[in-house]
Amino acid sequence: TNLNSDKSKAIKNNSNVSMCFYWKSLLRQIRVLGSAFQVKDNEADHYFQSRPHNSKIGAWASDQSSILDKRKDLYDSIKKYENKFINEKKIPRPDYWSGWRINPIEIEFWLDGESRIHERLKYYKKNNNWKKKLLNP
Repeated sequence: TNLNSDKSKAIKNNSNVSMCFYWKSLLRQIRVLGSAFQVKDNEADHYFQSRPHNSKIGAWASDQSSILDKRKDLYDSIKKYENKFINEKKIPRPDYWSGWRINPIEIEFWLDGESRIHERLKYYKKNNNWKKKLLNP
């Protein structure tokens, strides 16, 4: 992600984060709480190089989260970087692009239940060991 994005600025300000993945078709959800930290440069480089060509160009062309006056400006920026990086194997990772990893301290699994009688299972870290609790819906 772009380290200048609103998301990255928020994480830099407060590394306590949460994520929620909801799968409507499966009627399931996973919620993760923990602290985020920036990945090392070599990991960011490796992941960046695994991305499709157009995603690499997009990382250079988009000033993520900033105001965009018109989409043409973005397309012009894409064209500029397509011309700059003609050889797709030599697109370097921008200095402002990296990744965040979450060190989880709590993970909750939720399964939709009839009449709102959901199944909830919470795993949490205590003394560096994972514990498990069943929760009320």
